[in-house]
Amino acid sequence: MLELLLRVCAAVVACIGTAVILGVVACRIYFRGIRSQSRRLPSDDRTSAATSHTDRLVAFYHPNCAAGGGGERVLWMAIKCLGEMREAGLRIRVAIYTADAPRPSYRGDVQSHARERFGIDVSPSLPILFVHIDEAKRKSETSRRLSMIAESAGTVQMAWAALTQFTPDVYIDTTGCAFTFLVAKVLAGCKVGAYVHYPTISTDMLNLVWTRRPMYNNNAQVASSSVRTYIKLIYYTIFAMCYGAVGSLSDLVMVNSSWTLGHIRFLWQFASRICVVFPPCDTKSLEDLPLKGREDVIISIGQFRPEKDHQLQLRSFAKLLSEHASIRRRQLKLVLIGSCRGEDDDARVAELRKLAKDLGIDDSVEFVLNQPYPVLKAWLGRASIGIHTMWNEHFGIGVVEMQAAGLITIAHDSGGPKADIIVKTVDGYLASSVDEYSSAMYRALCDGANSNENMQIRARGRESSKRFSDQVFAREFKDAIVASGILS
Repeated sequence: MLELLLRVCAAVVACIGTAVILGVVACRIYFRGIRSQSRRLPSDDRTSAATSHTDRLVAFYHPNCAAGGGGERVLWMAIKCLGEMREAGLRIRVAIYTADAPRPSYRGDVQSHARERFGIDVSPSLPILFVHIDEAKRKSETSRRLSMIAESAGTVQMAWAALTQFTPDVYIDTTGCAFTFLVAKVLAGCKVGAYVHYPTISTDMLNLVWTRRPMYNNNAQVASSSVRTYIKLIYYTIFAMCYGAVGSLSDLVMVNSSWTLGHIRFLWQFASRICVVFPPCDTKSLEDLPLKGREDVIISIGQFRPEKDHQLQLRSFAKLLSEHASIRRRQLKLVLIGSCRGEDDDARVAELRKLAKDLGIDDSVEFVLNQPYPVLKAWLGRASIGIHTMWNEHFGIGVVEMQAAGLITIAHDSGGPKADIIVKTVDGYLASSVDEYSSAMYRALCDGANSNENMQIRARGRESSKRFSDQVFAREFKDAIVASGILS
């Protein structure tokens, strides 16, 4: 009986394996036909040079390509680099998978946004096609309790929809959606590249659950229950194993910091090539801002997402004003600058405004929302201090921009700012609590915004920021692409 059962199981496994192989082969044939059609699709930019059947098709998976965050800056700098490589003789054509609604002026609007927000101009000779996909289904199917699984399943669905419209030779994910590699690599037969800003799951997240620490991604109900904590640990461990398996399908992985590198190397152990390419920071255009004559203004730069922890900024600022009358009399101002991606972010800003009022500091706090780059640069030229409060920030483009602009920068004592950017008390300050942030702000203000010590810190910070310039990113991005052979 046992022998018969084993034979039946073996037969079932063999049938399933055969079906999977046949399914993959059928998908490869299907996508090969779409790839041939993709070569004949016209570019959205009618002024670009004519495409050729020998062009290498490169597609970026970045549904919110028109947003104003650091991830979008990386996307557009990467596309700019490919445009320069095309001008140098490499036949390349680019597509972007976007969830924005199509409209006649979409390309012009998006590239104008990239120019205004980031100061990035893409070569007009580079053919670019926008492939529009529907993000509504992914959002509606996201479970609150199994959000990582639901989000990952949603990205796979979106990748399928994207790749069945346009199948490239090279698929590059710039949003951290590693499960899309299953469609791109296994089914569509693309070479796969990734620029990883932040691992979807990390050992730090597992430690957060294990120590039962409440956080934006570990709510208080789970943290207070041993049973729920163990269940979540099992869930996270299984997810981490799956995440490592799909990430290892990649042919080239670029990560944005040494902190991210450590986590990705641990998780994606079988990836072909993993290297650090620091994200592009607009340091050059900020170096002309004067170091002297700064005002009693503290600014924060970043999208209004929960992990940015703007509440910590408000509470630290309130403590500074309550404990130091001399600082309070100087009419110090805290300015929170960033973009809102939708209704959730708008609601979050409303909550922050209420918190500022409850803390009694609303007259000293200003919100600057969804403004173009010249407005940001003007604030960077006025302020004396920049504050950053995200725990385990993967890198921190805003931190570098503040240093380049000549601000005394106070960043969270974790992640990329700690590992790669700031040398404590040499070119900025590191903090992790309300008391530490309040103390650092006081130290930077007590002798005046333009004291000799502050001038020296500003000069060292600006010099240090040059390690993360657009020019350094362009060189290292191109070197990584060439060395990997992903375009060959």
